[in-house]
Amino acid sequence: MTTLTPQKPAVPQPGGDITPAPEPRPAQDPAWRELVDAVRQAGQYPTRSEAESVTRIVLSALGGHVVGDERVDLARALPEEAARVVASQIPATRPLTAAEFVDSVAARIEGATPATARWDVSSVLSVLPPLVGDELVTRILNQLPPGYALLFGRAELTPAA
Repeated sequence: MTTLTPQKPAVPQPGGDITPAPEPRPAQDPAWRELVDAVRQAGQYPTRSEAESVTRIVLSALGGHVVGDERVDLARALPEEAARVVASQIPATRPLTAAEFVDSVAARIEGATPATARWDVSSVLSVLPPLVGDELVTRILNQLPPGYALLFGRAELTPAA
């Protein structure tokens, strides 16, 4: 006798056996594909897989450093998969400078140097403003230590003395 779980419909097999239906594979979110494609183009990555990996790593690092309403609004503005990556991160215990942030990303990417990690970070963060809006990016930058604006593709403006 075969026992079926209530969540899975039965699929008759030749010979009368019944097996659970295979798990449906969720369709990939087109907005996530567009984000990864934008990162691939910005960073000139040779494969979509490499661009996707870099996107996940950078967004997970960012997710630990953006907190409060800005984190919630960022997750809402991103494609579902990207939102999960950002929202699943535990908030950092202390804010990192932009250079430390890049170094933390370099530590997550095999064979990365600070220079290649800066390229990776900028490739991901520079595609966010058109996606999430300049107002949200400004709020995020106001929350982060100085130096992050350049990573988002913005000039770093300092107040006059």
